[in-house]
Formats: sequence, C-alpha cells, structure tokens
Amino acid sequence: MTATTAEPASRQRGVLSSLIHRQLDGYPNTGPRVMYLAITVLATITLYYELYVGGSVSTLILSNLHMSFTFYVATVAFGNLIGAFGSLFAGLTDRYGRSNLVVFGLLFAGIFVTFLLPACTNRWEYTVEAWVVGAVEGICLVATPALIRDFSPQVGRATAMGFWTTGPVIGSLIVAIVGSITIPASASPTHDPRFWTHEFYIGGTVGLVVWVIALLFLRELSPGLRDQLMVTMRDRALIELRAKGLDVEAALRHHWRQLLKADIVVSAFAVSIMLLIYYALVGFLVIYATTILGFSIKTSNNLGYYCWAFNAGAVILIGMTSDRFRVRKPFMVIGGVGAAVMLVIFLLQSKVGAHPSFGSIAAILAIMLFFLGVAYTPWMASFTETVEHHNPAATATGLAIWGWIIRVVVFGSSLLLLLVINSVTPLVNYGGNVAAYAAKYPSLVWAGTHGSVIADYQKYATEFNWAAANPTVVATATKFAPELAAIAKNPTAFAQAAAYTNPAKIPASLLAELLAAAGGNASILTTISANEAAIAGLQPYSSQLAALAAVPASATAAVTANSAELTALGKVPASVTAYMTAHGSSVASAAAKSPGQWRTWYWICFGGLIFFLLSIPLLRGRWSPRAAKRDEEEHEAMVQAELAKLQGAGAAS
Repeated sequence: MTATTAEPASRQRGVLSSLIHRQLDGYPNTGPRVMYLAITVLATITLYYELYVGGSVSTLILSNLHMSFTFYVATVAFGNLIGAFGSLFAGLTDRYGRSNLVVFGLLFAGIFVTFLLPACTNRWEYTVEAWVVGAVEGICLVATPALIRDFSPQVGRATAMGFWTTGPVIGSLIVAIVGSITIPASASPTHDPRFWTHEFYIGGTVGLVVWVIALLFLRELSPGLRDQLMVTMRDRALIELRAKGLDVEAALRHHWRQLLKADIVVSAFAVSIMLLIYYALVGFLVIYATTILGFSIKTSNNLGYYCWAFNAGAVILIGMTSDRFRVRKPFMVIGGVGAAVMLVIFLLQSKVGAHPSFGSIAAILAIMLFFLGVAYTPWMASFTETVEHHNPAATATGLAIWGWIIRVVVFGSSLLLLLVINSVTPLVNYGGNVAAYAAKYPSLVWAGTHGSVIADYQKYATEFNWAAANPTVVATATKFAPELAAIAKNPTAFAQAAAYTNPAKIPASLLAELLAAAGGNASILTTISANEAAIAGLQPYSSQLAALAAVPASATAAVTANSAELTALGKVPASVTAYMTAHGSSVASAAAKSPGQWRTWYWICFGGLIFFLLSIPLLRGRWSPRAAKRDEEEHEAMVQAELAKLQGAGAAS
C-alpha cells in the first residue's frame, strides 16, 4: 500500500481544522524551519522546567507533605518508570505524527503544575499527580527530538540537537534562576511550609503560555518527507520527489525488530548511565547542598544556576563545533574524560572534614557540567544518525527505545540510591529545626559533647539544686569543711566542750579527745572556738550537707566547672528539649554517615562515565574530519545522480 500525503498546511482551512491538521507537504524554507525548531526547543525547555520545578523547594515539600527522603526518591523512581512507558507510546508518532502530542502534553502539564499540584495537601495526592506530569514528559521526550531530527539534516544535526539538549538543561537553569530570585533567604520548613506552591504557580503559568504558542504555530513534516534520510539541505529536492512515491507502510514494517540492535540498545544504556551524575544533581542538588554542605535553600539554587548555565553553553557551542568539523566521537571522548576528572576533583573537595566554599563547589560543578554537555550533544546527533542508518522512517521508534531505556535506568538508579544513601531523612525532616534550636540555644550543642556531666548532674540533682538554692550555707560549710569533719568524728566531745564558756577550763582529757578528732591540728580547734555561732548555724542543714558531701568529688568538680552551661541548659523550653531528645541523636548520626554515602554514589556515577567512554565505537560516524568530509562529498554526488534520474523519468512520463 502506498501512503498518501496529508494536505499542505498552507491550504485554506478553518481555524479549528488548522489547529489539528499540522502536516507540511513541502520541506519548509529556512525561516519557517527555524521557527518550528525554536518552538520545539521552547516546548522542551518548558516541559522540563515544569518537571524539575519541585527540586528547588524539595526540602519544603518533604517537610510540608510529611515525606521521608526514602518515599520521595521512590516516587521519583516510579515516576520515571511510568515515563519510560510513555516514551514507548511516543514511538507511535512514526505513524501518527509528533506535533499534536507535544501540544497536548504542554496543556496537560500546564494544568497539573498550575492548579493541581499546588493544591496537594498529602504525599500520595502529590505523588500521583507528579506521575501524570512524568508520563507526559516521557511522551514528549521522544516527540520533541523526533521533530528536531525531522527539521535538521545530518550536516547541522549536532547544532539542532544541541539546542534541543538545552531543554532539560535550561529547564534546570530556569528552576535555579527563578528559585534564587523568588525564594527568600529565610525560607525553611518552619518559616513558611507552603511556600513551595509559589514556585509551581510560576512554572505552570509559563507552561500554559508556551502551550498557546505551540497550539497556534507548531507544524511537522508529512510522513513521506520525514521518513527519508537527509544529509544536507541540498537533498531537499530529491526528498520531495521521493516522497511522492514513498510506501510509508512498507518503510515502517518490522521497525522495532530493525532497531533492537547492539549499537542502538547498548549506546542508549551507556549514555543513560553516563547521566547518573546529572540525575543526582537535578533531583537532589538542593538536598545535598543543604544537608551536606550547609548551604541555605536559596544558596543551593544559586549553585544550580552555575551548573546549568555552563551546561547549556556547552551543548550549543559543541553542537556547532561538531557540525563544523563533521565528527562526533572525538567530542564524546573529550567530554566523558573531562567530566570524569572533574567528578574526582569534586569528591576530593567534599570529603569528610572539608569545608569547601560556595565558589569552589560552583566552579567544579560548572566545569563538570560543561564537559558533560561536550559529550552529550554529539552523542544525540550520532545516535539519530545511527538510527537513520538502520531505517530513517523509524526515527521516533529509535528515540522511543532510548527514552524507555533512559527512564528505566533512572528508575533503577533511584532504587539503588536508596540502598546507598539511607541517612538523609533525619537531615531533611529534622535537621533544619535541630540546627535552628542549636543556634538559638548554644547550651544544647554543649550538652551533646558533655553527656557525663549532664548524667552526674541529673543523678545528684537534689543535692545540686539544694546547693544552688542555699549558696550561703554551702559557702559556710565549705569554709569550715575541716572543722566540720573534726566535729563529725567526735560530736559528743565537741558538745561537751561547748558547755565551757572559757576554753581554758576544758579538762585535759577532753581536750586530748578534741585534738585527736582534729588530727592533732590545734588551729582547727581555735577556728571552731572563734566561729562557734556560725558553725552551730549549719546544724539544721546537716542532712543536706551530708548528702552533698557524699557526692563524688569528680562529679562535684565537673558540675561546678560547667555551672554556667548547666544553668543555660535549664532555661531551654521543655518542648525544645523534648524535640532535641527525640531527634538530635538521629540527626547527628545521619550527619556523620551521609557524606560517605553520597561519595559512594558519586563513585558509581564515575563508573557510568567510564562505561560510556567504552561504548563510543558502537555508534555511526567518523573519527577524522577529513574522512567525514569525503563521505559528504560522495553523498552529494549520489544525490545529484539520483535527482537527475528522477527528474528525467518525470519529464519522460
């Protein structure tokens, strides 16, 4: 069966019809073609902005909707799994077109992000609605690069794919910029727990505006045009002639079987695990920077600003450069090696005990993301060219395989991340309050390192509290401690001696007993005689003084030396003390374990970069610019020959 082409988009149609039938029968001139590419890139940026907007306020969402970090990561994982099957669905665009899926995707995402997600009041409601947005994004992840491929010949493909690749990158950048501008420095789970909805309102509104633009102006090529291989713009006439007799159904027969090959599947898997570091930064940079580096939410979003700005610059610059030299693979190698080196430097900077500055972390991440862009844009161009080598009519199918694999990898990596990093929840849910209380009540920090002093104080609280309430009595007892000790050894003898108003008349035998009790120290007896009234005044407190004297000297010394801190600790509100008792130790334990767990994850990301480098030879494309130029010249000669043949056949008929 021979497919018929759709009516030209330029024909007279009603308004509603023109918004549904979007196919072009002729390959557009440069101006309209650039406009369609620009709208596709704008739609991609917007969809990723809406998908990533929650990352800028992730700590607020977790706290307000009572999510643990484990629950949050699990929802992200299953959201990507749902998106993976959305990507497979988008493979149908080889048969039914691309642009309407993008338009409807923008509408659905805009409605959910503007109106539904901000209205969520519990974690499950938020999760299900976020999954819908993820499914839409999974569909558009395939439809939009398919449109980019359709409107860009292979010579120039890397530049076009570079602009498309800015979708997730600039989406992340916009999240960081808007967050740094609109999120106050005081934002925290305790300051305004529902502030996170503000960021969704902004993102969703932008999405709806872009939906209107796409609805009115986005178009696509008819199947006969898009199902062919186009190397340069000079192929345009040949492609239009071929399209008149192209059997679209035959071209698409067994298209899945044609593309389930090692160069497609392994390459898609390799680039997916190369991007493990990207997924970690997109989803968890704010969480990592606030819990490990100690940055505020606002500062953490500023960190993302530098990351995504450098990455966006790289994907466009390297796309143009790759097209200029007509090769892809050397740039993939440079980018992969550079990103791996910078990741190692990042790991060295963020080791336990290190306190890197914002500037150093921002610079390292920015350079690492730049190299990641150097690797990724040429890969996208090379991958679509590899798909075209198998079957140009199955471009969306090839991109669907890639989209499915990348989503499944994100799903699996998210579950693996939960096994590697299991200490974040206390830091996210309680770390902010614990830090705030510690700053307001420094004695709580002191208490964390003086447990033995607090234990002694609590064990002998009755004695120490009585001493604190009777400082004069304690001072007097301390002053006359040797005298009181002597009296305690022979209270009967001292009672008898007290009956003598004139000490000189005390019998020698009694005096000998007194002197023995004083350990032979006559000055003690003199002090007792001179301060008889003061010492007698301690008699009512004898039991309390005895109990105080029974307290171990080490405990008394420790409590006395830390009396100011213990007094300040006693003034901390009971609710704060209870909160710190319940969560302080878990936060401290998580703070000790979490940096090492994050480092383990980043080493796994390093392994993904190495695997990517090893997979590069599988893809189509030359290593040498000279060889690539020779291929282009040979193709041009073939096109001219076939074009002349078709035009001659047409004239003869």
